[in-house]
Amino acid sequence: MVKNLKRFKRKYEKNFGKAEAQKIEFIPTTFELPVEYHMFIEEFRKSPGSIWIMKPIAKSQGKGIFLFRKLKDIEAWKRVGMSEQAGGDMQTRESPETYVVSRYIDNPYLLCGRKFDIRVYVLVTSFSPLKVWVYRDGFARFSNTRFSLDSIDDQYIHLTNIAVQKTAPDYDAEKGCKWSVCKLRRFLQAQYGYHRIAKLFHQIDMIFVISLLSVQKIMIQDKRCFELYGYDILLDNNLKPWLLEINASPSLTASSKEDYTLKCNLLDDMLDVVDLEGNLNGDERRVGDFDLIWDDEPVTPTNNTTEGWLAEAMNALCPSASDLGSTSSTMNNFTLQPNGLPRLNSYLGCLSSKPDTPKDRSKQTHPSTTSVQIAT
Repeated sequence: MVKNLKRFKRKYEKNFGKAEAQKIEFIPTTFELPVEYHMFIEEFRKSPGSIWIMKPIAKSQGKGIFLFRKLKDIEAWKRVGMSEQAGGDMQTRESPETYVVSRYIDNPYLLCGRKFDIRVYVLVTSFSPLKVWVYRDGFARFSNTRFSLDSIDDQYIHLTNIAVQKTAPDYDAEKGCKWSVCKLRRFLQAQYGYHRIAKLFHQIDMIFVISLLSVQKIMIQDKRCFELYGYDILLDNNLKPWLLEINASPSLTASSKEDYTLKCNLLDDMLDVVDLEGNLNGDERRVGDFDLIWDDEPVTPTNNTTEGWLAEAMNALCPSASDLGSTSSTMNNFTLQPNGLPRLNSYLGCLSSKPDTPKDRSKQTHPSTTSVQIAT
């Protein structure tokens, strides 16, 4: 994914210029090791003392992740890599595990002094043409310990994975360490106002779109397949969203009653979108709590919905606010230019009228079309 995003950015820069390309910079400086080891060393030496984070690409649940400031901290990994490059007996030499190393975002946005990231579920039902759905619900995962750069070895400070946090000595299993995305959005709107947070969530939507467009041409299209992705997004203290990871097999194990309800509803709605029973007509912009944001072009909200009316009302009140986008319907001339993007048909973090317990599919005869309230 990193290589494809870098390639996409180079093409974007060629078409729109360097200044515009910087606006879609949403991944930290990242390298794949051992392939890009020497490129990493060159970048590392430009800013000595900065913090980097290493992650094994073949592991999950926070296993194998560590932070470092000095090259000697990765000597054990490097020795394995260098021994392979030196050659030797194929049966006795050990291959180094593939890692990605990224510049650590050391200024995260904190809530109650704690670091968090956001898990968002994105469903792709087709890559050719690209068809993308975003789930309205999700969760913010908090670290168990207050943030500090004094101890970069403390996983309970720097990693938000539930598998890591629940092993903390003072972890409260009843309270957990999650907020719903709805709760997070309400909190942020109370702090910064609707307009600023609408811009933030629009930027998050564009992370989904751009990352998927960057790999669209290399994905093998199969009409019988779909893919559910788990996006992990981190906010820095300037409210800039950063893409940390895209999980092709996001965990659907529940860590609490609320988590169980969320994931059961997620799977239920996903099956409605896939539509094995042929209940949909193909023109739906919303199915359950999934909203269609891209269908070979951007999908914008219609003004015959509460959300569409509010979007147009906000644009009328703030006509110069390019971050909320244009309500123009002339989509044939649409280009991927940050300042000209229309508002997408996404309501991530909005409140729905979903029941508190998962519904019984055996009693359902058609996809749910529950009403929505904007989180204010």
